[in-house]
Amino acid sequence: MTVAPVADRPVALIDLLDRLLQGGVVITGDLVLSIADVDLVRIDLRAVIAPVAAVAVDAATQPL
Repeated sequence: MTVAPVADRPVALIDLLDRLLQGGVVITGDLVLSIADVDLVRIDLRAVIAPVAAVAVDAATQPL
């Protein structure tokens, strides 16, 4: 019996999202709108997506 490499296995999007959200995900991004090398608008995005249970456990163990 041979096992297909991970890259060759079909993975459902819901399975991928479930696996990512079990451990938590950090999303970061930068967007800069400029004209003639002059920055007009800058948007920084930083988001943490994690299960509520994991965040509650971490908050309970942190000293005040």
